[in-house]
Amino acid sequence: MKIGLHDAEKAYLKNKTFPNLALMKISAYHKSLGDDVEWWNPLYRYDSVYSSKVFDFTPDDPYLPDDAIRGGTGYEDIPVDQELPDEIDNTYPDYSIYPPCDYAIGYLTRGCIRNCRWCVVPKKEGMIRPYREWKEIVRNDTDNLVLMDNNILACDYGIQQLESLIGSGYRIDLNQGMDARLVTEDIAEILSRISWIRFIRFSCDQKSQIEPIRKTVDLLGKYGVKPYRIFVYLLVTKDIKDAAERVEAMKQFHGINIYAQAERNERMGIIPNKAQLEFSQRYIYSGRYRVETWEEYCTRKEMNKLRRNLGTNLGQAWNQLNKV
Repeated sequence: MKIGLHDAEKAYLKNKTFPNLALMKISAYHKSLGDDVEWWNPLYRYDSVYSSKVFDFTPDDPYLPDDAIRGGTGYEDIPVDQELPDEIDNTYPDYSIYPPCDYAIGYLTRGCIRNCRWCVVPKKEGMIRPYREWKEIVRNDTDNLVLMDNNILACDYGIQQLESLIGSGYRIDLNQGMDARLVTEDIAEILSRISWIRFIRFSCDQKSQIEPIRKTVDLLGKYGVKPYRIFVYLLVTKDIKDAAERVEAMKQFHGINIYAQAERNERMGIIPNKAQLEFSQRYIYSGRYRVETWEEYCTRKEMNKLRRNLGTNLGQAWNQLNKV
């Protein structure tokens, strides 16, 4: 059989390098059956085409065949809790289809104990539960391991897996951000002894998480973790003032890194407005938040606009005078 794979984000974002775990497992499964697997090409005919779309704002490919096997939270007409068949899900992924990927990826736990209104995980995966051991996920050609668990600290099994990584020789990244509300002194000590690829990541999506972040920074500091090694994801809702207050609170921990994401959930009809995008893409991403408040940023931007308009108007007036 000839199998075509379609990564909707890879096709849309030409520089996208983060691999699609489901497609890697599908590729490995079909190759184990002796099938030919390649990236889907609309000019070729395939026995089966698999398409995965993670984000609902990624556009659909109009050339994708009607009988394509589609999956992922990005397809709004597909049940959000759709899963891979066990025989595919239990297959070790085929990393050869993403050559730039030089790390292993996977989950140790699935699900979450929270029920945040902006998060799809409770509907998609349900309550948190054990899923894999890290030894099943790692690669023999790299010591880097990227874990995508949504709330690994909410599960004793997840904490045990993290502790067993200490001294393993593998460096990890928990790229979804951990829940600081669950960090105890024992957990902080475990986190401080793990080898991290770069950052220790947490989330601060609402003001009630500010104090847990502060406590976590203090606990990690007790075990030698400096603030610059901590990375905080910050959700930007339409209440920009709320997001700005969280940023100012995070700035108290000198050196901490912030990444803002505008809230978007097209399934629920939530689309970020211009202010949310400005806050996340220009104010935070540019690093301006480090030297000025959001209010100062907006005031400076407005003053610059007035100066430009004044300069334009004076220039037009001067040209008119020269014509007289």
